[in-house]
Amino acid sequence: MRPGARYVDPENRRGRGAASRETGRFERYAHVDADDGWGIAPDIAPLRTEVTEERPRSMINFVRSPDLPFDRTLNPYRGCEHGCIYCFARPTHAWLGLSPGLDFETRLVARPDAPAVLQRELRAPRYRVAPIAIGTNTDPYQPVERDRGIMRGCLQVLHDCDHPVGIVTKGTLIERDIDILSPMAAKGLVRVGITVTTLDADLSRRMEPRVPLPARRLQTIRRLSEAGIEVRLMVSPVIPALTDPELERILEAGAEAGATAASWIMLRLPLEVSPLWQDWLAEHYPDRARRIMARLREMHGGRDYDARWHHRMRGEGHYATLIAHRFRRATRKLGLDRTLPELRRDLFRPPALPGDQLALF
Repeated sequence: MRPGARYVDPENRRGRGAASRETGRFERYAHVDADDGWGIAPDIAPLRTEVTEERPRSMINFVRSPDLPFDRTLNPYRGCEHGCIYCFARPTHAWLGLSPGLDFETRLVARPDAPAVLQRELRAPRYRVAPIAIGTNTDPYQPVERDRGIMRGCLQVLHDCDHPVGIVTKGTLIERDIDILSPMAAKGLVRVGITVTTLDADLSRRMEPRVPLPARRLQTIRRLSEAGIEVRLMVSPVIPALTDPELERILEAGAEAGATAASWIMLRLPLEVSPLWQDWLAEHYPDRARRIMARLREMHGGRDYDARWHHRMRGEGHYATLIAHRFRRATRKLGLDRTLPELRRDLFRPPALPGDQLALF
């Protein structure tokens, strides 16, 4: 165990991915748990999910990364209850003064005004249409969406003005929105990526504790495909000596479920993710921990992670080359090596509001 880390008793964090909640890296003071003098131990009760609200001034986040096939994203929530221990977005919670560990998955921020703010941004005279990526930071179909419906509201705005969108999720709640997605897909306006990290239900429950099990996600691929929605199977992340033996089997299962393309990303351990990941390995797979970390460091010049463009997603060296070769061979065999057509932009029209003057033509 790391000295100074704020570990929480396993009984009080059941169903969570991280084991600790140390202070975020931008905080001036560190927080520690201590007996308050009344004989009541801290963290005596199980951790509950807390949701606060934020009123954003903007929703579209423009990004400039040569590694990404899009230049703008949208996030209905901050933090993610799915609790995937490997999530590269965990460090973003430090900007809120919260822990990238347990706070990331238990102290969420919802943005209920997101649909209205998005509509306003799309009406701006200077706005130029391009696909918006949703789900690239935190999952828009995490459990809290069932009650909040913020993602559905944003999707309705995009549907009503024929705006292209790409969605990435592990959440089967996306099936609720097939009534919106299917007509958009018929116009070439939407594409969905479903992430399947492993087919092992036990490993999945340990590693991504509040994500629907792999078999259920494959069923979601099938239901979306049957509704005419193109689905990309995302094998992400590939974890050396843990999930990499499953690579071909995952691709076969995705193809059988109806996926039309596939992609992969190697495990990434930026900033606080690395110590959180290593804590998780020590707790769940101590016999493989050294081997897994050795393979990762081989791909990043001896470091846990290298954030260079064109390197961070796949790594380099013999192991990374081997995974890439296996992936290419399997996708070619299964017909998943397709390059999907670009989403249409020509149908977009700025959202109309009550009272707007109607167009003459």
